[in-house]
Amino acid sequence: MRVCSIILCLFTATAALAQTPPSASDIASYSGLHKAAHDNDVTEIDRLAKTGTDLNSRDGHGRTPAHVAAFASNDAALRALATAGADMNALENGLYDVVTIAAVANDPALVSLAIDLGNRADLTTSVYDGSALIAAAHLGHHEVVRRLIAGGAPLDHVNNLGWTALIEAVVLGDGGPEHVATVKALVESGADATIADRSGVTPLSHAKSRGFTEIEDIIRGAK
Repeated sequence: MRVCSIILCLFTATAALAQTPPSASDIASYSGLHKAAHDNDVTEIDRLAKTGTDLNSRDGHGRTPAHVAAFASNDAALRALATAGADMNALENGLYDVVTIAAVANDPALVSLAIDLGNRADLTTSVYDGSALIAAAHLGHHEVVRRLIAGGAPLDHVNNLGWTALIEAVVLGDGGPEHVATVKALVESGADATIADRSGVTPLSHAKSRGFTEIEDIIRGAK
């Protein structure tokens, strides 16, 4: 029964990271700030902002221009929008913010920029009540993990699957170098390795059962 439960959680947690970037048809339909954000057109963003254009207008998926800039990895556009007063903590329809979009894209520079521009690293995001840190840990994006931690992301947030960032790095990871570095970043920063999942299984036990000896050693060394 527990094996089936874990398989179900693996499926749902993977689905949780299924962000929806603008499609080709979305992009073709964009005008105003959404188009300027996608095109990284800072001059047009500044011009429109001065005319009183709604900086937080939404497309059909609830994406603001800031979300569009994040999906396009357009740092200059994001900076221009934030400077003009755009809401850097807005969530689109999938409940993702700019920081989580950047975290999933493994874009450390954009993660740091978004935090510097006012996007909080401690927001609860996704329909699974997760966080940017959990999303990054799941994927083994260790440099993003370090930047999120430095930006104030909560180390021990538990999502509605009952998992922390550390648990996800083990359960959803492959035990390879990226996830090893992710676990190391979390443990060295003080992540609580005693927090177990809903079945009472700790990160250490998960690592041991999966044969992740290097991760097991890192967790054993947690203070």
